[in-house]
Amino acid sequence: VYNLDPLKHPEAKRFDHLTYLDAINRRLEVMDSTALSLCMDNNLPIVVFDLQAPNSIERAVMGEPIGTQVSN
Repeated sequence: VYNLDPLKHPEAKRFDHLTYLDAINRRLEVMDSTALSLCMDNNLPIVVFDLQAPNSIERAVMGEPIGTQVSN
């Protein structure tokens, strides 16, 4: 998750971690706000990562810090 669209803004900064409220308040379009609220209400952490990167799903499942974690 970036503060700006990295394809349009080379100066965009990637977040390593965000709280649910940060993601909602910054309107970062991580995911649908209703789905994000449901995850927050049920304390379900979210990992946002590039599915097209090599071995990304395996790396995420193994707990590697490959993307942005959204949680409390």
